[in-house]
Amino acid sequence: SGCGKTTVLRMIAGFEKPTDGSIHLGERLLSDASGVVPPEQRNMAMVFQSYALWPHMTVADNVGYPLKVRGIAGERYRVKVTNALRTVRLESYADHRPADLSGGQRQRVALARCLVTEPDVVLLDEPLANLDRHLRAEMEETFREFHARSGATMVYVTHDQAEAMALATDIAVLSDGQMMQIGRPADIYARPEGSVVGGLIGQGSIVQLAYTLGEH
Repeated sequence: SGCGKTTVLRMIAGFEKPTDGSIHLGERLLSDASGVVPPEQRNMAMVFQSYALWPHMTVADNVGYPLKVRGIAGERYRVKVTNALRTVRLESYADHRPADLSGGQRQRVALARCLVTEPDVVLLDEPLANLDRHLRAEMEETFREFHARSGATMVYVTHDQAEAMALATDIAVLSDGQMMQIGRPADIYARPEGSVVGGLIGQGSIVQLAYTLGEH
């Protein structure tokens, strides 16, 4: 907690302006000292920990809201919403309200709302924090399927080591606002760069050794 992971996510999304450095998406410059590309021009989608669903709207209306903002309507709108709900296995819940759904189903609605706009990047801010263990395992599989199906880059913020190791292709370990190590899960677990990373990513003991310079 407090390491800066949500702030990094908000900077990627364009909600916060970096005070230094730059952010690129491929060859495209998104943020630097000269300016910031606004969020609506980044083709990104975000899943919040609270899901951010509108209670007065149906599931289909929640999923389709980003399309309405973009001026998409008619048959194209209906096809995109149906396809997004089919991907997260919620087609039969299109006319339900969020209050009728379980926590896992609400999370899948939030995910479908991301999918419907076909984003280049999906940002997830501790999306499983409010779910019990059974639903967390179910949603991890949903995220894996979503990633494979959509082809989008997913930036997933979590303080849960097990989630990170299970879902990530690459992990960035943050501590006190510093990027401590970036690498594949197995590499970071096997070869942590320093005691801070070792303590965050593993459960082993750290042995302190005393030695004199020049001794072997």
